[in-house]
Amino acid sequence: MTLAAEAIELPSGQTMPVLGQGTWYLGERPARRRDEIAALRTGLDLSMTMIDTAESYGDGASEELVGEAIIGRRADVFLVDKVLPSNASRRGTVQACRRSLQRLGVDHIDLYLLHWRGTHPLAETIEAFVELVDAGDIGQWGVSNFDLSDMTELLEAGGNSCATNQILYNLTRRGPEYDLLPWLREHRIPVMAYSPIEQGRLLGHPQVAEIAARHGATPAQVALAWLLRQEMVAAIPRSSKPEHTRENAEARDLHLTEEDVAALDTEFPPPAGPQPLEML
Repeated sequence: MTLAAEAIELPSGQTMPVLGQGTWYLGERPARRRDEIAALRTGLDLSMTMIDTAESYGDGASEELVGEAIIGRRADVFLVDKVLPSNASRRGTVQACRRSLQRLGVDHIDLYLLHWRGTHPLAETIEAFVELVDAGDIGQWGVSNFDLSDMTELLEAGGNSCATNQILYNLTRRGPEYDLLPWLREHRIPVMAYSPIEQGRLLGHPQVAEIAARHGATPAQVALAWLLRQEMVAAIPRSSKPEHTRENAEARDLHLTEEDVAALDTEFPPPAGPQPLEML
């Protein structure tokens, strides 16, 4: 098995890093702010230059934290942000994006996502995304938490420029493998996997720990390496401490064997049929 690629080509021809940094829950506790900023900056030093945030994270507190962490380093960062479905009307999307730009302290967002399906027509949200691209406020747009039926509807609404679908995907959440992932690969739309370590719950799993021990690695690195070995799959683990960020970065160099993957398939079986897309 080959090692993880460094980047994934998006439909536009641009690339995004295969391993980034999530920020869900970051920025919400002042006592942790210094460590959280240090963790993000450590990731940038280690080429984990994709940082994902959202207007909903801490009601903008995460965006403000990210903005502080990337001061002086904006050119190094592939910045991902998300608009709430409740704001995703034509006018509301544009306004939400510009509020996010202000909190981040930047002049553009590289990749802007609809956080999940809402009540506003997809065609209206897409129109807003196109307006933001034309204005230079965002580079590209995509979606998050979209199941197969949502993706089909998105393309029917004129969403052929969708750059990614950010979904819950890890060893314990393999439902997308049955139909969503094959469809996305067929349409050359990369996956961005959030909660790749299942919010830490995979760390104590005996089979994951056994494989990690064989490689002199950690369970977190095994969970990440399992994702990164796949075509067109990126991951955005969250870290609030520099040492955990360094651990995540080293997962790019972990070489899982065919035997490792087979053992993980036995412990975490792939889906035998279609399953609704899960969300956290």
